Amino acid sequence: MSGLATKGPVVRVRGVTKSFGGAAALRDVDLDLHPGEIHALMGMNGAGKSTLVQVLSGVHQADRGTVEVDGHAEHGLTVRRARRLGISFVPQRRELAAGLTVAENIMLGDLPGRRGIVRWSAIDAQARQALSDLGIDIDVRRPAGELTVAEQTMVEVAREVRRGGRVLILDEPTACLSTEAAEQIRTLVRTLRDEGVAVVYISHYIGEVMGIADRVTVLRDGGVVRSAPANEFDAASLVRAMVGRDVVSTRRERPAPQDELGLSVRGLSRGRAIRDFSVHVRKGEVVAVLGPAGDAQAGLFDLLSGRVRPDAGELRVDGAAVPFGKVPASLASGLRCVTGDRRTLGLVPELSVDENLMLAGDRFARRRWHRGGDLARRAAPLRTSYGVVALAGNPPVAALSGGNQQKVLLAKWLQTEPAVCFLEDPTNGVDIAAMADIHALVDDLAGRGVAVLLASSSAEEVMRLADRVVVVSAGRAVAEHDIAAISHDELVATALKGQSQ
Repeated sequence: MSGLATKGPVVRVRGVTKSFGGAAALRDVDLDLHPGEIHALMGMNGAGKSTLVQVLSGVHQADRGTVEVDGHAEHGLTVRRARRLGISFVPQRRELAAGLTVAENIMLGDLPGRRGIVRWSAIDAQARQALSDLGIDIDVRRPAGELTVAEQTMVEVAREVRRGGRVLILDEPTACLSTEAAEQIRTLVRTLRDEGVAVVYISHYIGEVMGIADRVTVLRDGGVVRSAPANEFDAASLVRAMVGRDVVSTRRERPAPQDELGLSVRGLSRGRAIRDFSVHVRKGEVVAVLGPAGDAQAGLFDLLSGRVRPDAGELRVDGAAVPFGKVPASLASGLRCVTGDRRTLGLVPELSVDENLMLAGDRFARRRWHRGGDLARRAAPLRTSYGVVALAGNPPVAALSGGNQQKVLLAKWLQTEPAVCFLEDPTNGVDIAAMADIHALVDDLAGRGVAVLLASSSAEEVMRLADRVVVVSAGRAVAEHDIAAISHDELVATALKGQSQ
């Protein structure tokens, strides 16, 4: 890690305050962003990170306070003005045009040509140069829809830098990536710093932040609680600053699993994504499927939930055969599948928090209308027991932080008393406190005798939750271990070995 940047700040934020519906999202926030510095912005979901980023990028205007760029106060900063000033935002959800090539995405809005005639050779050449300047090796003629998540991030970064981005805000750039892909992104971020870019780095991975950041600013309840060089923090002090207390998510003692199988999957295959995959989960047991993001575990949701029919395989819940390709049959069996894609498949963004909470309940799912008071009354206990916090009232679920959205998704399905539960990356994109809460929910499920199949790309999460782990690579199971018989380092080594096979 390089030393802190010595130049004056390119962006200076002073006393920024922002409220929505009378609820304060930001309170007198100060922040300095220096060129050639990686500045980690940390805080729990709902701490104000997203609102601060939206103020910096011109999506929202502050109610009070100033944003200065190059020493000049910017009043009424808009998205267009922020981009002209070199402030760019790469969101967690990538925004490339899938049907266009890499080159076309990089050059979008600035296609070289004369008199309405596009020079396609120049598009490829300039895009190739933009990637090369950042040490990125991607074929510019590939369709963007064929890129991995890590490659999509690299292309978006190259596009923003080429457009003149001097302040680059990266939101969870390594979420759901394999170890190797995440390191590629971190290498790119260090290159940006060395090129003089001011990088705002948002991540829930404490170890990652400690390893990459030059400076850390922690938000809690909309205000800055500490801003200091990264080497003045350790993991424990960073967590305390974020949460306001010590948070420990250690392995809990649970009753021994029962002998009876809750879930049995045999010979599951679908194309090259999943090949002859089998797993068995006893009642009260947590079995994890561990592999790099996008491997076999990523296709299990569609198959087990009934959305997609496999080429071959057998599924049994509590000993009874369950037909594939039929969502109602999967639900009727007592199997509940919780997607890792809460934005697209898990929640209805425009519906309220309470409506989303009750969507899986038979009484509300079958009715086209309901009394608001009745809905709120039935949803209130779920909000409390699952720790769902909204800034004010009952807003659309899209307005919640990622951690609170995830709690809504889990509450929606787990309230239905499942016999078997499949959880796909249940802590993706949530803060450390929400992660501890979700881990406790999984413990409670298993403690009640529910058979839990957990798909994860985190060895730490697997060691915390699972009784057994199945390691997958290229769609196949390559190893299986009792958690009590393997260390964290051995598990990581096994997973990495599987990726190389």
